[in-house]
Amino acid sequence: MIARNFAILVGAFICFAQALVMPASVQAGKLKVAMLIPGHIDDGGFMEAGYKGLLMIRDKLGADIAYIDKIKPKKDLLSASLRQLAAGGPDLIIAHGGQNSKAMVAVAPEFPDIKFVVVQGNVRGSNLSSYEVLQEQSAWLAGAAAGLLTKTNVVGHISGIRVRPGLKGRGAFFNGLMHTNRNAKYLTTFAGDQDDNELSYGVASAQIDAGADIIFTMLNAGRVGAIKAMREKKVHQIGNVRDWYPVAPDVFIASAMANVSMAGFHAANDVQSGAWKPGVINKIGLENGDAVRLALAPGVPQDIRAKLEKLREALASGKTEVSVKYDGPEFKHQAGK
Repeated sequence: MIARNFAILVGAFICFAQALVMPASVQAGKLKVAMLIPGHIDDGGFMEAGYKGLLMIRDKLGADIAYIDKIKPKKDLLSASLRQLAAGGPDLIIAHGGQNSKAMVAVAPEFPDIKFVVVQGNVRGSNLSSYEVLQEQSAWLAGAAAGLLTKTNVVGHISGIRVRPGLKGRGAFFNGLMHTNRNAKYLTTFAGDQDDNELSYGVASAQIDAGADIIFTMLNAGRVGAIKAMREKKVHQIGNVRDWYPVAPDVFIASAMANVSMAGFHAANDVQSGAWKPGVINKIGLENGDAVRLALAPGVPQDIRAKLEKLREALASGKTEVSVKYDGPEFKHQAGK
């Protein structure tokens, strides 16, 4: 009897010890993941990619998911939405986009038992990490391609709001452009809204009237207006996040692909496996071709493809570094004021 009781006590102790070292999500059972999306899940761009990442988390990891979208990128609104998601008791909350960073830094300490992640962020804390797909690598290659392909020697860039990923993408594109064509004129605009098609149409039209024959767009739902303007004026666009050539083959000459859906999925997978760590900025770059690459339209000449492949290899190996610095002028026009 004494031996039997001792065995029971030992078994209980082993189970208790195992529970202490097991990931919290495993202890609780099914992984629960919530996502904050400060935009529209069907914008055809960055926000939709985040939502697709959440669906991957559900389908591939078997997680229960929840999300809030259509939130304007204002700290108080984002913070309230994060608290609403936290009330559901998830294991992990993912905020999709660097515009969430300040709200996450404020809210995460209020819920120490929940893990928080910012996609395309640069923030960390005791229960907060960032996962960043290095879109600046594909943006740099896109700039290099624009420098080789422009006929007018005027190249444009249009983005919406001034968040860190957008600023990095703008700078990387510029430096890639200068790498292959130092004589090119650069027109860059932050229009103030990622989703306003009337605005993006006006901005794109103004840049085209100023001579741009290739424009790199970092927009969400507002990309439709830019496509319309470029189709009318018969100039080319370089897209971002996904490959846009199949959507509008008459307009897109390339896409700086940065599959940001991978960031949220990697974070959830790390939580489920127990590999997740707080206070870390995790980077995913060209070494993962499913996450970061430059997609070219079929009509891009083979000699230019060969030059860009050598540049890609130099970036991937570390021989060439991506600079994201840009301190030059910005394109002024009525539509973007």
